[in-house]
Amino acid sequence: MKTSAELHEQEKPPSSPRPTGPGRLGHARGRGPDALRGGAAGPGRASSGAPRERKMAPHGPGSLTTLVPWAAALLLALGVERALALPEICTQCPGSVQNLSKVALYCKTTRELMLHARCCLNQKGTILGLDLQNCSLEDPGPNFHQAHTTVIIDLQANPLKGDLANTFRGFTQLQTLILPQDVSCPGGINAWNTITSYIDNQICQGQKNLCNNTGDPEMCPENGSCVPDGPGLLQCVCADGFHGYKCMRQGSFSLLMFFGILGSTTLSVSILLWATQRRKAKTS
Repeated sequence: MKTSAELHEQEKPPSSPRPTGPGRLGHARGRGPDALRGGAAGPGRASSGAPRERKMAPHGPGSLTTLVPWAAALLLALGVERALALPEICTQCPGSVQNLSKVALYCKTTRELMLHARCCLNQKGTILGLDLQNCSLEDPGPNFHQAHTTVIIDLQANPLKGDLANTFRGFTQLQTLILPQDVSCPGGINAWNTITSYIDNQICQGQKNLCNNTGDPEMCPENGSCVPDGPGLLQCVCADGFHGYKCMRQGSFSLLMFFGILGSTTLSVSILLWATQRRKAKTS
């Protein structure tokens, strides 16, 4: 008879044999204990050494903090570039526009305008307002014509001297001009709708179009037309296809005729001089 121990051994299921071929435990024994971890990783994993760690790109709020200094530097560079691009007339006088000046009020109440130094500019950089009050100016200076697109100019509290009639030539958009009290508006009463005098300044308001107010249709020649050229100023412009004195010449200036006459004259004089010099050489 079989003992209880032998009966217990018979009841156990037979154990399955473990494969020992390449790529399994038998192959891993020759590579060390680390091969058990790396053997199941497939062909993309290294055959020896510690497993590689994947580095993840930084994300979240921490990565945004690295962009802030770059954005600030970019904005600063753009601001410096814009400051350097200002016309000279805007920085002719130190300081900035006073908050209560008429130029500042005009700039703040008009959309898409901004104050820079002494100028009020639009987004394209065009000067629409100029505040040079209290700048100790005896004359507006050589850069004043850079502001010929202005709508409002403030020159009060300056010791201006001389006649300002030709100073504003080309300022056809000017509608408000503030001057010291002892300086007359350029063009006089005929060039402005209203002229108001105060204790410390004088305001010239509403520039007139002298071409509409002269009443003289023969002021310009037949082939010309009257065009405003600033307060109290006008000019006659030839119509298309006309040029010269009183716009009496029709057609464009002929460069071919000009250079033809010039070339033939030069050639004739050269031949004459050559013949004269050769005759003198024969007689000598």
